[in-house]
Amino acid sequence: MSVDYGRYTALKIARPAPRILEIVLSAPGRLNALDHEGHGELAEIWRDVDKDPDTAVVLLRGEGGTFSAGGDLAMVEEMADDWTTRMRVWKEASDIVYNVINCSKPVVSAIEGVGVGAGLAAALVSDITVAGRTARIIDGHTRLGVAAGDHSAIVWPLLCGMAKAKYYLLLCETVTGEEAERIGLVSLAVDDDRVVAEAMAVCEKLAAGAPAAIRLTKHALNNWLRQAGPAFDASLALEFLGFSGPEVREGLASLKEKRKPDFDPDSPF
Repeated sequence: MSVDYGRYTALKIARPAPRILEIVLSAPGRLNALDHEGHGELAEIWRDVDKDPDTAVVLLRGEGGTFSAGGDLAMVEEMADDWTTRMRVWKEASDIVYNVINCSKPVVSAIEGVGVGAGLAAALVSDITVAGRTARIIDGHTRLGVAAGDHSAIVWPLLCGMAKAKYYLLLCETVTGEEAERIGLVSLAVDDDRVVAEAMAVCEKLAAGAPAAIRLTKHALNNWLRQAGPAFDASLALEFLGFSGPEVREGLASLKEKRKPDFDPDSPF
């Protein structure tokens, strides 16, 4: 039975070619930042993909030449203020990572422009990642004033090694697509105007391949990520603990006011 994707409204769904499903992060005017609805949909859709008999491979990208600017600041502010919202988003953040990992169908992500936050989590735990050479990949957690959770602890050390992971995650430094390919954070870096086309070409190759062999290979390789699950679970818990503290409020204020944060140098930890 075919899957009906009509209930997804924050994500745009298309079929650019037979057996290929395209999921597009779409928030015009907000650089595809994910609000409550988009965050929830990005967590849930992989379950539908997994059971969809008409889909062999997924292309994940952002609309308008930008992948995603992270979480909508209004949602972040509500997470800091409201326990119920914080717990709901925590569960969704976990599901985004685990549902992509456990989806039997291969996922190819196309990272154009900026990639931050929950959208970046889905992109970097995808099976093949194609980035523009000048794309900007940023794990923005410590800049916001919370621990680097989401996908960071589960996949960055495996992809680019602990030394590079600590450098970029602790300092919140930007990684260009070209540098990301050099250190192994993404699969391919291509000219900026070729990102989606190259990712689509990869999808077409996967769609034409032996489906069971490809899916079982993904399942076997992702056991490395499953083994890192306890580190991921701990990082996510520590990240969301930070949403109840003072540092996230200063980080959020500084982002809204477009200034450098002024964090209190004294810490109970």
